[in-house]
Amino acid sequence: MAFKRVLLQAHGGPEQLVVDEVAALPQPKTGEVRVRVLTAGTGFTDTIIRLGQYPGVREKPPFVPGYDWFGVVDALGEGVTTLRVGQYVADMPVIGGYTQYLCAPADRVVPAPDGLDPAEAVAMILSYTTAYQMLTRLKKLEPGMTGLVHAAGGAVGTALLELGRHMGLTLLGTASSGKHELVRHFGATPIDYRSEDFEQVVLKATGGEGVDIVFDTIGGANWARSYRCLKRGGLLVGFGALQAKDGEESIPSLLWGFARLLGLWKLIPDGRGSTFYNIQTRREKHPDQFREDLQSLFALLAAGELHPAIAAIEPLEAAAEVHRRIDKAEIAGKVVLRCSEEVMA
Repeated sequence: MAFKRVLLQAHGGPEQLVVDEVAALPQPKTGEVRVRVLTAGTGFTDTIIRLGQYPGVREKPPFVPGYDWFGVVDALGEGVTTLRVGQYVADMPVIGGYTQYLCAPADRVVPAPDGLDPAEAVAMILSYTTAYQMLTRLKKLEPGMTGLVHAAGGAVGTALLELGRHMGLTLLGTASSGKHELVRHFGATPIDYRSEDFEQVVLKATGGEGVDIVFDTIGGANWARSYRCLKRGGLLVGFGALQAKDGEESIPSLLWGFARLLGLWKLIPDGRGSTFYNIQTRREKHPDQFREDLQSLFALLAAGELHPAIAAIEPLEAAAEVHRRIDKAEIAGKVVLRCSEEVMA
């Protein structure tokens, strides 16, 4: 049986993503399961991998991109007893998700409850788990606390807004004006980063005190500005580096710059803190936390308590066009690739 996947032929623009047909399904090895992928997530990180700028990916093209996927177990390899055919599972392999079928280690995939919408479910893996861990694993946040979210109209940004609202936080979010309605939808106050000084807006909104936490995926000089928005006892969380996408700096140089800032800020006795978060690094160090947090999010989704901002559901063949839209920052929320047509009940 043949199946389709998307190959990155070479590092570069979206035109390097091509649809490839494979003649036979992959066969699971001992300890693996074969998965029929229902949906794959897309996002800024995928485009950084496409450009060859992501430090965590050492593979050279051609390879299948796709940071995360949601699917159903299609076949069991020898020795697999913890999963069953027909069971829903998810994973975050960093690359490999843009495909209709794949094989994965059984002890690495995360079981999911039946009945989830595949598009909403895949949003829980990278985007919502990133947001959830930054909200719950790095600092004790309580109802009534305040925060600033940069790139608030994106996939992780909207996840931070929805989960923050669920926790009782009061949030402000920077976004282009076209995404302000979405920011308000999740109960946050939008800030137009193009026409407003977010430092001034934050200080005015908090009576000059500052916020308890800032989530900054912009990078570069923005981290220092975000740090100035913190109150005493507040925490700046750096994650990602959108400036690298604009060609201003490479990701390694941005991260080195942030590490230097971390060292300098620790010497300042102002009661404020800073840290850098990376979901893949944390997963490798704390795999049980990743599994626990993702399953908690699946439970909230199943209970109808979460409603991720799905901008569109596109066929696998549209991957290159989706990347073009991500490159232009046109997407509010998350675009999901539908990898398999039928969805098992």
